[in-house]
Amino acid sequence: MRTESTEYRYLDRLRRKLFVTIFGTATKAGKIFDIILLVTIVLSILSVMAESVEEVALLFGWELFILEWIFTVLFTMEYMLRVFVSHRPKSYIFSVLGIIDLLALLPTYLSLFISGTQYLMVIRALRLLRVFRILKLSRYLGEAKILADALDSSRKKISVFLVAVVALVIILGTVMYMVEGGQNGFTSIPRSIYWAIVTITTVGYGDIAPQTVLGQSIAALLMLTGYAIIAVPTGIVTSELTAKGRYDQKPKTNNLVCPNCDHFHHDDDAKFCKSCGSQLEA
Repeated sequence: MRTESTEYRYLDRLRRKLFVTIFGTATKAGKIFDIILLVTIVLSILSVMAESVEEVALLFGWELFILEWIFTVLFTMEYMLRVFVSHRPKSYIFSVLGIIDLLALLPTYLSLFISGTQYLMVIRALRLLRVFRILKLSRYLGEAKILADALDSSRKKISVFLVAVVALVIILGTVMYMVEGGQNGFTSIPRSIYWAIVTITTVGYGDIAPQTVLGQSIAALLMLTGYAIIAVPTGIVTSELTAKGRYDQKPKTNNLVCPNCDHFHHDDDAKFCKSCGSQLEA
């Protein structure tokens, strides 16, 4: 009984230590782990890209194949380790990062049964989102919330603005259809509206262009209007951002991970998890 109890305590301590290293960035070991993981992810993506180049695949196809399986085995071990050390494995498995981690593994194994699926491994690029944790950029989540609040506050103004723009391109598209006609590429009102959208956004693909003097005059006015239109939503959002930022007094945050619920976005001076109330481990 004592032996089993001792082994259980040792295993529990090991899981806690590994948990802090794998899921946290507050320790040196955690930072090193995530940096190594990111480098490995980047290298695996580069190998997939290289394999898609015919000349490289002919010269190093076998080496790249072996390399990709090495990466896949490492990522599989990392995924299983995350499930093992997590206090609530289901919470991690069904989280956004957990699903991404799993999807990063599936293409290689699917390639054994379905040809060509190995190129889906570029989904690993999504895992680079962890760079925000490594570089302690999680504090910018507060700034992201300010941006989201500003966009939400601007929603009605921007909606009215977009309705006005839609009405404008419909009217001008219809006018250009009547002025230019099908012989100049304006074969229908929807196609003419497409031209108006491309013109007013200053994209200018050039696949359709007015040929008559009147049509070119309307196009010139629409181009000038486009420059003014681009500035409107920018001004609306900027004013809201200024207002939100002026009154934002959010405390700084740290990267401590809750050992109970895995929540990691806490206030800088927090001693307990604001999600479940468990004590945080420095």
